[in-house]
Amino acid sequence: MESSGGIQASLGGRYALALFELAEEAKAIDQVEQSLLAVRDALSQSADLRKVTTSPVVARGDAVKAVTATADQMGLDPTTRSFLGVLAENRRLSQLPKIISAYRQLATRHRGEQTAEVTSAHPLTDEQVVELRQQLRQRVGREVAIDLNVDPAILGGLVVRIGSQMIDSSIRTRLNALASAMKG
Repeated sequence: MESSGGIQASLGGRYALALFELAEEAKAIDQVEQSLLAVRDALSQSADLRKVTTSPVVARGDAVKAVTATADQMGLDPTTRSFLGVLAENRRLSQLPKIISAYRQLATRHRGEQTAEVTSAHPLTDEQVVELRQQLRQRVGREVAIDLNVDPAILGGLVVRIGSQMIDSSIRTRLNALASAMKG
């Protein structure tokens, strides 16, 4: 079985690959990706949704109802809506963050792009994202899809991961390096 560059190795990766194949059949790769990004945003903003997706005490039927109602309310595409129902039925909603990440990798690879995971201390503005995308495009020589994360613990700067490369210009890392240097 094709491993799609190692993505299929994990449970989340296998689910992402299955979803990608369904989306490809339905000619809805980009729609599903946008729906998954909306789900990712909703998970980060809603404690109730996080509880439904991660709590083992939420009954299977209740999880299915909650997830499909949320999908309808968010206006998600039919493929993603059905997929979320299957995840709830199989008690795999806790895998959503891994599935979303793996799906994005599959979709960007399908488009011939490279994925860059970017972590910043604060949300980036649209202008900063455009500038960053241009800089990364020049560095890797092709289009770059940016997956943004916010982690206040890095204090400032950016941590960029492209494939196996990592560019860490975070203030936290610089301070740690300075502290190490001062210890001698």
